[in-house]
Amino acid sequence: MTNTIITIARQYGSGGREIGALVAKELGITFYDHELITMAAEKSDLCKEAAEAADEKNANSLLYTLAMGSSAMLHSPGYNLPVNDRLFLAQSEIIKGIAAKESAVIVGRCADYVLREHSPKLRVFIHTGIKARAERVAKRNGISESEAFDRISKTDRRRANYYNFYTGKKWGEITNYDLALDSSVLGVEGTAKIIAEVAKALG
Repeated sequence: MTNTIITIARQYGSGGREIGALVAKELGITFYDHELITMAAEKSDLCKEAAEAADEKNANSLLYTLAMGSSAMLHSPGYNLPVNDRLFLAQSEIIKGIAAKESAVIVGRCADYVLREHSPKLRVFIHTGIKARAERVAKRNGISESEAFDRISKTDRRRANYYNFYTGKKWGEITNYDLALDSSVLGVEGTAKIIAEVAKALG
């Protein structure tokens, strides 16, 4: 039986990470988010701090081999890829390896694109209104709502640039996903239940 993968892209402050964790718990499968940074750092011989600094940030080079699905440059002797590209390539290989061995929930890292040829998969985009996101971010980080608005704007812009750069597609574009859910409608738990039920139907 082929492993079912749920990929979750999310607006900052929408609760996407929490939702993903709940979906994984409901389905009894593994949840991957920040763990991928450590795994990719080890695979690409980067220190964890450098990998975290480069996480979900695009480099300034255009890596055509990515579009062809090749990671050969990662292992080419004498060729030094930018840290961001090395991290993306390593994460992509790890994500493909995960999909080959188990069902899982994977947050971010262009997983929907990396696994575009994998089936079955459920590609989800979590979003909600800016005010709800600002309240969540302010409470979680102990900052003012004004600071939260600024952090949301910068983080969403960074995520969009990263996704658009490495996939050639547009982050948040509805046609890139199977489900787009507003987490404020049913809350984090209710949204997770919907995703889990759809994933069960796929399985």
